[in-house]
Amino acid sequence: MAETARAVIETKFGEIEIEFLPDKAPGHVKNFLDLARKGFYDGTTFHRVIPGFMIQGGCPKTKDAKASKSSHGTGGPGHTIKAEFNDTSHRRGVVSMARSSDPDSAGSQFFVCVADSTFLDRQYTAFGRVARGLEVADKIVNAPRDGRDNPNERVDMKVRVVEAGA
Repeated sequence: MAETARAVIETKFGEIEIEFLPDKAPGHVKNFLDLARKGFYDGTTFHRVIPGFMIQGGCPKTKDAKASKSSHGTGGPGHTIKAEFNDTSHRRGVVSMARSSDPDSAGSQFFVCVADSTFLDRQYTAFGRVARGLEVADKIVNAPRDGRDNPNERVDMKVRVVEAGA
């Protein structure tokens, strides 16, 4: 497999480093890296945390700390990408794209599995895995949350791309 860039998600709990699976989901890897390089994810939050399942982030509607949390999870980058379902199992540490009921509706929102979630296999596009910092995802998923699984306190992210060979 060709060496590819990685992404480091910086949060108040520490860093989560993502290694990508360009051989499994090249369009999703390119989309995530393009958005990250533009700073799209900076200031967004992990807006959905479900213990025993996953943490989800990447919605641009989470950037405004004063806005209602009811809109969290409803935004995207203004485009969608075609599903690239593959044989990567949604095990602990896998990174996958969130979407609506339309399989080709993924845009910017992604999730990190904190537990094996194989019922998602071949229904969501897995495009990476946590290389370092899974304990940070565990801290995020256990943050106190409201009835909509939104953390009570913001868990902002800043995503930086580490280019291959750097």
